[in-house]
Amino acid sequence: MQPKINIRNKRARFEYELLDQYNAGIVLGGTEIKSIRLGKANITESFCEFNDRGELFIVNMQVEEYSHGTHYNHKPKALRKLLLQKRELIKLQKEVKNSGLTIVPLQLYLTDKGLAKLNIALAKGKKTLRQKRSDQRKRYKERPG
Repeated sequence: MQPKINIRNKRARFEYELLDQYNAGIVLGGTEIKSIRLGKANITESFCEFNDRGELFIVNMQVEEYSHGTHYNHKPKALRKLLLQKRELIKLQKEVKNSGLTIVPLQLYLTDKGLAKLNIALAKGKKTLRQKRSDQRKRYKERPG
């Protein structure tokens, strides 16, 4: 049994107000999934954007090169396509275009079948440090114990 891989973007909850969350599949090559299974990925500085054809891609996702890969190894910061249902893609594209919202990754994980999935959220940026601190205080008060 393979170990649980759970790579989180802790800055996203601090920097953004999260509105809707979705689970998306990722199109990966052979050495990319092997590196993710080893836990060598980073989604802290990444974000999602649409191309001209309405496809959703994750930008700035860092997946380190596989140590046993040959000259067929992948690029660490390549664009990676996200897989969602068509109606979800259309809804997200309308929200991003009309409201000025952004799409941020929250969590990268592996399913029981070994597939890599990305939990993404439609988010609105927090403007001030005061907003961020008040949210921190509110979460601290709601904490159990």
